[in-house]
Amino acid sequence: MSQTALSPAIDHPTPTKPTAPPADLTLEERLTLVKAEMTARLNEAAVAYEVNTAHIPTDPVDLADVITLPVTPTLQPPPASYPTPVAALLQRAHHRLLTGGWCSGALVDEDGARCMLGAIRAEARGDRGLEADAASVLLDAIRRKFGDDVDSVPSFNDAHGSARTPLRMVDQAAGLADARGL
Repeated sequence: MSQTALSPAIDHPTPTKPTAPPADLTLEERLTLVKAEMTARLNEAAVAYEVNTAHIPTDPVDLADVITLPVTPTLQPPPASYPTPVAALLQRAHHRLLTGGWCSGALVDEDGARCMLGAIRAEARGDRGLEADAASVLLDAIRRKFGDDVDSVPSFNDAHGSARTPLRMVDQAAGLADARGL
């Protein structure tokens, strides 16, 4: 038995040099031909890429982590407030984090930035019951997204190196509180 009989028959296309368009064509006709040839080459390359990368496992991407908008929060007015007290408090805390800054490791850092709980406490304005309700809804929203392994709001806040996820969770908690009528 020969070696070639055992190997699979894979047809590898050989790259061909593009042929020059005939000289009697106008510039627009030559450009149209080149465009058609480039489109065919790009389509072939796209198919080759899909075939070559189909075996690579990928994790789903959370678009909220990818899509960012240029935001100047100090120039933007706060959004219309939720009608329920806990939801409105969480919405104000979210806006405070956007405008005043987010920090980890302290309720308030030396620049005035706040952690999630620090923003809730500041916006509760001394109402400990409202603050506790807001922190409870926030912890519930966090656990819905990240599982029951999260011990507390401060530990979740301090586990992140950027404000993106904590701010998103405060915003989602405001929606959750409003849905619950809190």
